Amino acid sequence: MNNSPIGIFDSGVGGTSIWREIHKLLPYENTIYLADSKYAPYGPKGKNRITELSVKNTELLLEKGCKLIVIACNTATTNAIRHLREIYDVPFIGIEPAIKPAALQTKSNTIGILATKGTLSSELFHKTSDLYANGVTIIEQVGEGLVPLIENGAIDSPEMEELLKKYITPMIAANIDYLVLGCSHYPYLIPKLHTLLPKHVTIIDSGAAVARQTQAILEKHELCASVTNIGDCMFFSNGNPEILTEILDGDFTVEALDF
Repeated sequence: MNNSPIGIFDSGVGGTSIWREIHKLLPYENTIYLADSKYAPYGPKGKNRITELSVKNTELLLEKGCKLIVIACNTATTNAIRHLREIYDVPFIGIEPAIKPAALQTKSNTIGILATKGTLSSELFHKTSDLYANGVTIIEQVGEGLVPLIENGAIDSPEMEELLKKYITPMIAANIDYLVLGCSHYPYLIPKLHTLLPKHVTIIDSGAAVARQTQAILEKHELCASVTNIGDCMFFSNGNPEILTEILDGDFTVEALDF
């Protein structure tokens, strides 16, 4: 069981930003990544549909023998992780916006969050905000249209720049000093965001924290790989596998799979 893979799923290619951090911290672990691009984005879908999709992905990863599952999707975490933990007997690790560090470190007392509608409207997000950001102004912005552009390989397109300017300008006007990325697709936009934001604004995403939590849970359950070879990394997509291959810089093979 220890050398069984870690399963990771997202509503498309964005969760590879989480996979990268896990693979960097835990290079000996085997991993399987599912890009559920056919149904991206999850954000506008209701809680029941998001849960159905999360169950579908979990079932496939369990069929492939995964010992632990990382939900590399903010929307799926905030809407479905409780249900998944109730019905499956493997550890689950979720991802949610890093509101806590931003709220604790802000000097301007104003932070921005760019996330999907499904994340910003979720109960878990509001609980986290109430717990850690009391007295801090949070400028919330739904990143409508960003995920489809990333899924279509249009990160450097004029459309992307136009949308980011539209979403970021009000945050700059409100004097944010931290921008929290609340979608695992969005770290791929960091270079572009740096060109639009003032230099004093710090961008925070959850990737490294999720990797550390993965390591902690593996150790807690005595599931760490017992080998010292670089782990096998398998990637599956039910969308265009070439987009995922491009995101991975062509270093890995992506298999098209209908799921």
